[in-house]
Amino acid sequence: MSHVQTVTGPVDPAELGFTLPHEHIHLEMWNSDGEGCVSQIDDDEVLAAELEAFAGVGGTCLVDQTPRAAGRRPERLRGLSERTGIKIVAATGWYTEPYYPPAEELDRRPVSEITAIMLGEIENGIGDSGVKPGLIGEIGASQNWVSPVEEKVHRAASRAQVATGLPLATHTLHHGAGIHQMEIFDDEGVDPSRVVIGHCDTSPNLEYCLRIAEWGGYVAFDNIGFQLGDHENHLVRILGELIGRGHSERIVLSQDMGQMPELGSRGGRGLTYLAETFLPLLAEAGIGEETRHQITVENPLRWLTIAG
Repeated sequence: MSHVQTVTGPVDPAELGFTLPHEHIHLEMWNSDGEGCVSQIDDDEVLAAELEAFAGVGGTCLVDQTPRAAGRRPERLRGLSERTGIKIVAATGWYTEPYYPPAEELDRRPVSEITAIMLGEIENGIGDSGVKPGLIGEIGASQNWVSPVEEKVHRAASRAQVATGLPLATHTLHHGAGIHQMEIFDDEGVDPSRVVIGHCDTSPNLEYCLRIAEWGGYVAFDNIGFQLGDHENHLVRILGELIGRGHSERIVLSQDMGQMPELGSRGGRGLTYLAETFLPLLAEAGIGEETRHQITVENPLRWLTIAG
């Protein structure tokens, strides 16, 4: 059967609704110099309350895009899902070159070995947890290009995607790298409709977003609420343009919450900002309820669904 692979097992997509496709519940990430730590609070009581708040605004599913060597805690994700009722999707893959774990020697491994590591987790679960990832991601590029070792990881992720049908998500803050990512996926035979190109809202550009949508991938505005004021108003305008040009099926929205100051209990936007603040802005801009439902329910679930 077609399903969404969650930390508690396969789920019928029809059981799911409002979904955040790019978040980080647990996160602890150091760069290769042992500096530049990015981390979330390591307290499941606090994190459960954030998930319960998300459920309170209609949330049903959340994708934890935390990759390997970045603080994944699959058993605890399963516990949080069982406790809160929120279905959680876990990930396999690697972030960007500065955060590749030296012990895994990705620069020395052939693409086939890197692919095999991901396939092992997809088929057998993460470590001894029994939790199987339902996503390949977030596969990242750190500059305005994809470095040679990042290209190996992108090709391995592509081959794992083709072999399994899992959805694939990328990280890039630069348009040039996003274009290169799409070229690699084309070269490896990845169906664009299985791919989300991440962080299109950090430096939003309509032509770049159109290129992704016309390619057939999903345009991710996944840092909603991180930058406010004119920036957020600009996002609303670009979303309106994409929708007006017939690309509402190619948009997903999320918040990429992953650090303690972003928690609602710590004065941040929490996991509720998209539902409570941004979607009303879209409504005020004339984007109808049917379209808002499409981009927050139908699109992410279509992307997450693995064919039977």
